[in-house]
Amino acid sequence: MYPQRMSVAEEYQRRTKQREAVVARHETVHVRLGNLRLLMAVGAAAIAWASLKQHALSPWWIFAPVVGFAALAAYHSRVLRARELAQRAVAFYRTGLARIEDRWAGNGQTGERFNDPHHVYAADLDLFGKGSLFELLSTARTRKGEETLARWLLAPSAVQQIRERHGAVRELRDELDFREDLAVLGTDANVGVYPEALLRWAESPSQLTAGWIRWFSLLLAILAVVSAVVWGVFGTITPLIVIILIEAGVRHRLRDPMKQILHGSEHAFRDLGLLAGVLARFERQKFASERLQSLQRNLVTDGISSSKAIQRLRRIVELVDSRENWFVRLLDVPLMYSVQLAFVAERWRRVHGRAVRSWLDAVGEIEALLCLATYSYEHPQDPFPEFVEDAACLEGAGIGHPLIPEAKCVRNDVSLCHGVRTLLVSGSNMSGKSTLMRAVGMNTVLAMAGAPVRAERLRITPLQVGASIRVNDSLQEGHSRFYAEITRLRQVLNLAGNPPSLLFLLDELLQGTNSQDRRVGAEGVLMGLLKRGAIGMISTHDLALAEIGGSLDGQLHNVHFQENFAEGRMTFDYRLREGTVTKSNGLELMRSIGLEV
Repeated sequence: MYPQRMSVAEEYQRRTKQREAVVARHETVHVRLGNLRLLMAVGAAAIAWASLKQHALSPWWIFAPVVGFAALAAYHSRVLRARELAQRAVAFYRTGLARIEDRWAGNGQTGERFNDPHHVYAADLDLFGKGSLFELLSTARTRKGEETLARWLLAPSAVQQIRERHGAVRELRDELDFREDLAVLGTDANVGVYPEALLRWAESPSQLTAGWIRWFSLLLAILAVVSAVVWGVFGTITPLIVIILIEAGVRHRLRDPMKQILHGSEHAFRDLGLLAGVLARFERQKFASERLQSLQRNLVTDGISSSKAIQRLRRIVELVDSRENWFVRLLDVPLMYSVQLAFVAERWRRVHGRAVRSWLDAVGEIEALLCLATYSYEHPQDPFPEFVEDAACLEGAGIGHPLIPEAKCVRNDVSLCHGVRTLLVSGSNMSGKSTLMRAVGMNTVLAMAGAPVRAERLRITPLQVGASIRVNDSLQEGHSRFYAEITRLRQVLNLAGNPPSLLFLLDELLQGTNSQDRRVGAEGVLMGLLKRGAIGMISTHDLALAEIGGSLDGQLHNVHFQENFAEGRMTFDYRLREGTVTKSNGLELMRSIGLEV
């Protein structure tokens, strides 16, 4: 059973206090350990003075405080790490409270990198950017999780996939401990792991194909050690010089393939610890839904778990990074250290490289499902939509805008079923026309992504969205607003007739042209969309457009928003009403701000 939203907030507050108590406890231990380490350091200095200056103690006594200091340092490090994890948990629950209390905008991942100005609805429906739908939904720790979530929002999914996601989200939404564990993983709390860079490296063709070079390199390293011993015992350095020169020649020949293997690209090896931790946590979790079990099985390849394989790659990368140490640099050529590391990395790539894509895809999908599950947990009143097999249809009761705070959100019923295929929404500017269209569009996007919807009930057939709500001119592309709008309308028309059925959302249709062209053009566009089986909404404050429904045999239904103007102040109730708007307040509004009309 769903928790009430208040009980969700209470649970977050309870856990926040618990984690804050853990932070405070570790902070106390941290201060005490710091004092003890200082005391150990003073003790070591005192023993050193007593043994070296006063000869009162054996110098061996100095090892007691040194060993104690090292032990305290190791324990202190664990305490600091535990404190950091508790601090992240506090931040995790505070962020959740901010979402519940509608204080989340500007504090999360905005998804700006997914924003395509030419996409047929992304900008119109505020999918990405500050205060966007993506920011509200995304709790992913990896870029692959973000990419998967963005892909689900940008294109409709098949109904079978959506139903599988519903089952997974129902299972995951109450797994609060699981979500907390993922939130605190890694060396920092930011989103990490660069999937494309890692995939390019993992799936690149083999660079070191001649196996004999590895054994020859190993033989040279052994000979270098033997030559160094000969030099030390007999004083003969010539064999060592000859071996090092041969090794330098081998390294020079392998320079380019070694560079590709050991360095990959700028981001290929970043955040491997986070990826290994996320994979390990996924592997430990027990799942009941079929989809989650299938994804979990994808994390094991040839009996080897993905987390162990990535952890091994992380250790290889740490060894590669160790070459920056001056001592390792000194021995790099004689011991053929870099060459041997290149062969180790190449072997990892040969064994596991083909599986990396399936691992990352599984991580991305589970994280995207967790994003939807978090939203479902924090918005328990939002139901899953009901999908039906029928002609294009959308019937919603109490539809609200997901990005408007609950206390301010005015909900409306919308029906595009039972012969009504278009709603023509009239009303003045600021009355709520665009907001209603965005609310319907966003909820359709949520429904087709597999998420709960902001409505009391939503009955829907599979739909894709095409919108022209926020279309502007472009100085960079040399397009006027009207040209940009008709280009978008062409884009929307191209979608109509292709499965799934189209839901069109057209705000102030063709307002960049004269009233005669506007009416003729609007009627032509609407007829073209309806002939292709589309349903949708058109908004306008031009009452002449309200008359175009006469030739559509009842397929167009007029609704409107109303406003009140009293004592120089305009107010709106944002309630959708039947029929065409009858009030006009433009002149009154102009006079209210001092314009003489």
